Amino acid sequence: MSQPKVVLAFSGGLDTSFCVKYLAEDKGYEVYSVLVDTGGFTEEDLKTIEANAYSLGVKNHATISKTADYYNDCIKYLIFGNVLKNNTYPLSVSAERVFQAVAVAEYAKEIGATAIAHGSTGAGNDQVRFDMAFRIIIPEAEIITPIRDLKLSREAEIEYLTKKGVGREWAKAAYSINKGLWGTSVGGKETLTSEKYLPEEAWPTQVSKTEPETITLEFVEGELKGVAGETFENPVNAIQKLASIAQPFGIGRDIHVGDTIIGIKGRVGFEAAAPLVIIKAHHTLEKHVLSEQQLYWKEQLSNWYGSLLHKGQFTEPVMRNIEAFLSDTQSHVTGKVHVHLAPYRFHVEGIESPFDLMSSKFGSYGEMNNAWTGDDVRGFSKVASNQVMIYQKVSESND
Repeated sequence: MSQPKVVLAFSGGLDTSFCVKYLAEDKGYEVYSVLVDTGGFTEEDLKTIEANAYSLGVKNHATISKTADYYNDCIKYLIFGNVLKNNTYPLSVSAERVFQAVAVAEYAKEIGATAIAHGSTGAGNDQVRFDMAFRIIIPEAEIITPIRDLKLSREAEIEYLTKKGVGREWAKAAYSINKGLWGTSVGGKETLTSEKYLPEEAWPTQVSKTEPETITLEFVEGELKGVAGETFENPVNAIQKLASIAQPFGIGRDIHVGDTIIGIKGRVGFEAAAPLVIIKAHHTLEKHVLSEQQLYWKEQLSNWYGSLLHKGQFTEPVMRNIEAFLSDTQSHVTGKVHVHLAPYRFHVEGIESPFDLMSSKFGSYGEMNNAWTGDDVRGFSKVASNQVMIYQKVSESND
C-alpha cells in the first residue's frame, strides 16, 4: 500500500525540520516539502535548504519561485493603495505569508496530496493565514500542524531530532529575521514587551552611508520604473535597486504595534527602506495628479484591503474588486519624484508630472486665479453655507 502524501510548507528551520521527521517516521506520510521564494533567499540559501530537506528524509523537495507573481498579484496593489498598517507597517511579512500559503496550497492540489502541513505555533498570525489558505484552496485535504497540536517547546523539538540522529546546530539566534522583497521583520526580546526599542546591532543592515543624497524615482501609471537615472522594465528590479541605495542610510526602520488575528496585541521591528520610500513618493505624486474624491475613496478602500490581507483574506473575491478600482486610479500617476536621503530619515522634495493639477493655467494657490472671479467665489460661498445658516437660525429661534 502506497503511503499518503503530505505537502509541508518548509523553511529549513527547527520547526519544519521537526515536522519532516515527525510526519515521515511517526505518522507514515510521504513528505513533499515546498519552499516558496518571494524574494528573500539567495541561491546559496535555496541550495542549502534543499539539501537539508533531503537529508531529513523528504520524498521530494520543490522550490517555487514566486517573486514576480508576488509583485504582480500583491505588492503592486499595496503601492497603488499606499498601504501602511496602522499608518506604520507596509505589511512586509503579512503579505508574504499569505501569498506563500496560497502557493503551497496550489502545489498540494497539483500533486494530489491528501494532507497539507505547516510548522506554525499556536501563538501568532501565520497559523491562521496558512489554515485559511489551505481550507479555501484544497478543502478536502487534512491540515496537520504538529508544533501547534503537540504544544512543543524548542527544547523538546531539539531533543526529538537528536534522538532521530539529526545533529545540526540549533542554537537560537538573539533575533528572528525574516527577509523578503517587501521588507524584513526583526523580532527579539525587546519586541516582547512594550517599552524597549531594538538596539543598533539587531538591524539586518548596518548604517554605512552618512553623506546625504537626492535621488529621483520615476513612476509609470503607478509602478516604479526608474531609480536614480536607471530605468527598469521589471518593477521588482527597481525595488531591489532602491533598497540597495536607501537601506545603508538606516532608512525604513520602525516598530509596528498591531492587533493580531487571534485578538492580542503584537509588536515587531521591521526594516523596509524601499517600501516606505516608494509609498511616500507614490502618495505624494498622487496628491498632485488625482482628484479629491479619488484620493478619499482610495484611502478608504486601501485601508480595507490592507486589513483583509493582514487577516489572511487574500482569496476573498472583494479583494479582486478593490484591486480593479485601485488599478483604474493609476492612469495619471506618472511622473518623477525627487527624494532626499540622509541617515535614519528621508523626505520628498517635489514632483514633476504632465498630469500635475497644480498647473499655473488655472491659478496659483493663495496668490491669483485665472479661471474664476471674486464674484464667482462670493456666490459659491453663499450657496455652500446656506443650509448650515438656516440650521443655525432655526436653532436660535427655538432656544
